[in-house]
Amino acid sequence: MYIYRHIETQIMKMKEMFKVLLITGPRQVGKTTTLKHMFGEKYQYVTLDDINEKGLASSDPKLFFRNHTFPLIIDEVQLSPNIFSEIKRLVDQMDEYGQIILTGSQTFHLMQNVTETLAGRVGIIEFSGLSYREITGDPFLSPFIPNDAYLHSVRNQAREADLWHVIHRGSMPELYKKPDTEWQAYYASYVRTYLERDVRSLLNVKNLDVFARFLVSLAARTGQLINYANISNEIGVDLKTVQSWTKVLESSGLVAIIPPFSNNALTRVVHTPMIYFLDTGLVSYLLRWHTKETLQNGAMSGPILETYAVSEILKSFRNNGFIDPPITFYRDKDMNEIDVVINNDGTLYPIEIKKSMNPNPSMAKQFKLLYKALGFQISNETILCLTRKPAYLLDNLIAYPIEKI
Repeated sequence: MYIYRHIETQIMKMKEMFKVLLITGPRQVGKTTTLKHMFGEKYQYVTLDDINEKGLASSDPKLFFRNHTFPLIIDEVQLSPNIFSEIKRLVDQMDEYGQIILTGSQTFHLMQNVTETLAGRVGIIEFSGLSYREITGDPFLSPFIPNDAYLHSVRNQAREADLWHVIHRGSMPELYKKPDTEWQAYYASYVRTYLERDVRSLLNVKNLDVFARFLVSLAARTGQLINYANISNEIGVDLKTVQSWTKVLESSGLVAIIPPFSNNALTRVVHTPMIYFLDTGLVSYLLRWHTKETLQNGAMSGPILETYAVSEILKSFRNNGFIDPPITFYRDKDMNEIDVVINNDGTLYPIEIKKSMNPNPSMAKQFKLLYKALGFQISNETILCLTRKPAYLLDNLIAYPIEKI
C-alpha cells in the first residue's frame, strides 16, 4: 500500500525550477519509495548502495553517466562525492530542468559538496517521516500558521487514528504499510543500522556502545534546552565530542535544534537552543516505553507530547518547501516560557502545548511577554492540547486539537 506524501506537490514544483533536485532526509522515511511511485516509469533508477555502481561513480564518473541515461534518479548520492563535479558539467550543457534527482541520508558532508559544486543549479527538499495528516489521509496541505483561515479550515480525514498510538509507533512508513511489523524489532534494527553505517562513516566512532548511550541521554532531554556539559558528564566523553555528535544527528534529520526568540526589547531572554527528536517512536524505543499505555501515563508523557507536536509543525512547513521553518520558542531568565513562537512575516503566533483535555486561559499567561517585542504584531494565541474540537477560551485565545496540526 502506497501512502500519499504531501511533499509530492513540492517535488513537482521544484523539478520544474531546477536542473538538479536533491531530496534529503533520514533513512527509511520513504524518499526512494515516493520517487519510484512518482517517476518510476519515466526515470531510470540507480542506487550507490550497489557496490559496483558506487565503485564506477567514484572511479570514473563520466563512464557512470554513459551507462545511465537521463532522466535519472541517483539514490544515496553521498556515497560517491566525486560524482558532483561531473553532474555540474553535465547539467551546464543541458537546457532541460529536473533531469537529475538525487537522494541522500547523510547530509553532514553531502550538503558541503552540493553547495560547493552545484550552487544555483540544485533545489533542495527535506523529506520527513509520515505526518498525522498523511497517516489519516487528510489532504490538507497548509503549513501550521494558526491564522483565522487555518483555524477555521474544513478537514477531511479518510481514516481514524489513535493519537497516542501514533505517537508511540512513530512516523516510519514501514510501520503503517505493514501494521503487523513488530515495533521493537523494527527500531532495534533501525538504530543498529544507523550506528553501523552512518555513524561509523561520518564520525569514525570506535566504541558504538558509547554513542548508543549518547542517543539515550539525548532522547531523555527531548523538549529541553541543550546542556552539552550535562550530557558530557553523564556519558563520559568530552564536550566538543557531544556537540559534534549532536550536529550529526541534526544533519541526519533525526533531531531538530530550535533557536530561541530574541528581540532587542527583551533583555532577559535565554540564548540556548532547544532540542527535539523528530520521531517519537524512536524516542519511545530508546527510553524503553514499550507500550502506548506506559508512554501515555509515564513521567515523560508531557515532553513527548510536546516533541510530537513540534515535529508535526515542522513537517507541515517542510512539506511546503520550507528549509528553515520560522519556528522559535521563548524563555527568559525568570523561567517564563512559551513552547513555540511562529513568525509569519512579522506577525507572531504564540503557542503553548499541554497534555490536557480541558485547557484554561491561565495556561497562556506568558503570551503577554511577546507584546513587548519591537517590530512585531501578535495574532491568534493558541493552546495545542487534547481537546476534541477547536474552542475559543478568550476572544484571541483558542484551544486547538493536536490532531489538527
